[in-house]
Amino acid sequence: MSSIYHINKGVSKPIEFKGLKAQYIAYLAIGLVLLLIGFAILYIIGLSLFLVLPLIFGLGATLFFTVFRLSHRFGEHGLSKFLAKRSLPKSLRFRSRRLFTSLKTP
Repeated sequence: MSSIYHINKGVSKPIEFKGLKAQYIAYLAIGLVLLLIGFAILYIIGLSLFLVLPLIFGLGATLFFTVFRLSHRFGEHGLSKFLAKRSLPKSLRFRSRRLFTSLKTP
């Protein structure tokens, strides 16, 4: 009795689509949805298509270039690490040593 086992290769690899890695796919999708909503709002307001279309296409091109640049520069987790490192303080200043002298040693 033989069984057929399927081996899932690349299970732990990040999702990649056309060069975009991991969360950047979601960033691009959310940006495109916001551009669509923005186009609908501007069109319903009554602005001319000759004004709205170049604006939306320009913002869309900027969105694509920015998201692809971030994906290639930082990779899968690099952007969150970069933002976390930026939020760390440069230095800590203590006015007294009481905090350290009151610590119990094992």
